[in-house]
Amino acid sequence: MEELLKQLMGKKIDVTCGTNAAFRGDVMDVKTGVLYLRDEDDKVAYVAIDKIAVVFEITDQHSRPGFIV
Repeated sequence: MEELLKQLMGKKIDVTCGTNAAFRGDVMDVKTGVLYLRDEDDKVAYVAIDKIAVVFEITDQHSRPGFIV
C-alpha cells in the first residue's frame, strides 16, 4: 500500500478507513506508515496507512460557467 501511495504523490485521492471514516486531499508525503493529505483548506490529515481500506484517485470535472453539466 505504501508503494501505491507513493506513486500517487501530488494527486488528489479519496481514502476510506473502515465504514465511517473518509478523507479527500492531495498526497503530500508518505513515510514511516503515515499518509499526509492536504485538503482544499490547506489543512493536513495524517492517516495511518495500515488502517486504509480503499483508495480512489479523483479526476476533477472542470465546470464551465453558464453551462449545465
